[in-house]
Amino acid sequence: MTLAPPPSSRVQLTEDGKLRHFLSVEHLPRSLLEDILDTAASFVDVGGRAIKKVPLLRGKTVVNLFFESSTRTRSTFELAAKRLSADVLNLDIAKSATSKGETLLDTLRNLEAMAADMFVVRHGDSGAAHFIAEHVCPQVAIINGGDGRHAHPTQGMLDMLTIRRHKGSFENLSVAIVGDILHSRVARSNMLALKTLGCPDIRVIAPKTLLPVGIEQYGVKVYTDMTTGLKDVDVVIMLRLQRERMAGGLLPSEGEFYRLFGLTTARLAGAKPDAIVMHPGPINRGVEIESAVADGNQSVILNQVTYGIAVRMAVLSMAMSGQTAQRQFEQEKAQ
Repeated sequence: MTLAPPPSSRVQLTEDGKLRHFLSVEHLPRSLLEDILDTAASFVDVGGRAIKKVPLLRGKTVVNLFFESSTRTRSTFELAAKRLSADVLNLDIAKSATSKGETLLDTLRNLEAMAADMFVVRHGDSGAAHFIAEHVCPQVAIINGGDGRHAHPTQGMLDMLTIRRHKGSFENLSVAIVGDILHSRVARSNMLALKTLGCPDIRVIAPKTLLPVGIEQYGVKVYTDMTTGLKDVDVVIMLRLQRERMAGGLLPSEGEFYRLFGLTTARLAGAKPDAIVMHPGPINRGVEIESAVADGNQSVILNQVTYGIAVRMAVLSMAMSGQTAQRQFEQEKAQ
């Protein structure tokens, strides 16, 4: 199944421009992305409190609807919802009705009947989250936890928060995204977010077989050589090799990929001395990145996990607020 996402932000925003669903960073205004980052920044310290909760979603129910497995994304969404005081239901798709032949829409209708307020959806098909958002009842918010090769917007925003907290403004940065660009929804979300936030130098580095056709439309510079691509960059974002999405023949071997495109201490020396190293995880040591780099002083990989909870708290709370505002608008319009 291939579900083409809509070309505009219409589905995602309320009548007055608030966040209604969070499906992609594409076509969202810079001011809204900055609002997400500002809201997330206010939540970063919640994890350090004795009582790690705020009451913003008290009485609300958030359903993690994961059709693809992901320990990191699912657990951080669950923690984010619980820290906002929401009730959380993790739906085991492998044992759910969809594995027994029930359609996705029938599953949604049954969950709606349980008075769920928000679905966090992760799906292997591009556009699945948009499809659900267009068919779900109006009082339910949809958050995209990753769909096919299309988008992973909360990962994109937690990467933006990580960069902003370590580097400040985006306006003077050079950012390199390295690895399996072809199959990476993270790469796509990061390129779109960086461009919207004003980053002037976005680079992608990969073998030709792992570069999508027409990638230049994202306003990026394309490199097939690590030494040239990493020269004087401020941020290096490594990507996981997604073998599960690859057809045969795209790479000769993982060892060959590491020899040419793995991030080693020697290669990182070509970036700026204070460059930071990021990775959305899970890390394949000795395939995409050397352990000395992953665990080194320039690595902010664990910071990304911490900021991921804060970003997901921000998105959950903002989308719920947007749903409330939209209902009020519709009620006033009907009067």
